[in-house]
Amino acid sequence: MSFVIGLIGVVIFALLAPSLQLIARARAWPLAPVTLIAIAAAVSHALGVILGALLLPQFQYWDAASIFGFFVMAYVFAFGAVYKSVSLDILLGLVNRPERSTPLSVIVEQQVPHLFQGRIDVLIGGGLVEPENSHFSPTAAGRNMAGRVGQLRRAFGIGDTGLYDFAE
Repeated sequence: MSFVIGLIGVVIFALLAPSLQLIARARAWPLAPVTLIAIAAAVSHALGVILGALLLPQFQYWDAASIFGFFVMAYVFAFGAVYKSVSLDILLGLVNRPERSTPLSVIVEQQVPHLFQGRIDVLIGGGLVEPENSHFSPTAAGRNMAGRVGQLRRAFGIGDTGLYDFAE
């Protein structure tokens, strides 16, 4: 039954996470979507644990937590894959055109700069880079983050993917 409690927590999360995203957009909350997912996960997990403790005399926390964690992580990975994917934004732009095609030059000149400006805005808003005239420079927090990402890439054995030029 503890596994069922874990699944109930997943259902609560699956309802709460997108609801928070919609409410945040409607009310212009300054919280990042990832923060809202974390809030939804914490609240739904806590509710599941409370429900399990109240309903089951032999509640097995780790059984419930394993089911909850697996499905929430699957949600987070799927969300992350579609949230800021440049490739998917380009694909959606093509699909939404009446002729369903466009020259590469239109994508490069019109769509890509807009996508990357959004990424720059996220970096500036997160305090990781700062604009200086026509250039951008990493802040101390940005250099710290880049160092941690470099360490993680090395720990996971991730080399140059060909997408970006990371100094190792």
